[in-house]
Amino acid sequence: GGGGTQRLPRVVGVPRAKELIFTGRDVFGPEAEKIGLVNYCVEQNEEGNAAFVKAMEIASLLQDRGPVALRMAKKAITEGFEAGPVRAGLDVEHEAYMGVIPTMDRIEALMAFRDKRKPNFKGE
Repeated sequence: GGGGTQRLPRVVGVPRAKELIFTGRDVFGPEAEKIGLVNYCVEQNEEGNAAFVKAMEIASLLQDRGPVALRMAKKAITEGFEAGPVRAGLDVEHEAYMGVIPTMDRIEALMAFRDKRKPNFKGE
């Protein structure tokens, strides 16, 4: 009822999902990372916040990215995958890209590229 039988096979593949669901066995960090269930498995640090530190490291990589482009990429990935066939996903991607074209952030990205500087995105 919670969607695990549909979501898990899409992440780890059908054979592995069957094994995990049928046996109910626990999956811990290193194996979860190996099979693609989690993106990272980090060793705990003395402060006990290693996962938070890793999350902040990833977040810092996103802070200079254009918020409109990130939003549209998220939409394209999520809705495109759920759309089914690749052709349908490509249509969703095109729609998302068209949502970026008229924005000020796109213009800023082009000008920053031309001027060889970092863009200053405003989410507009």
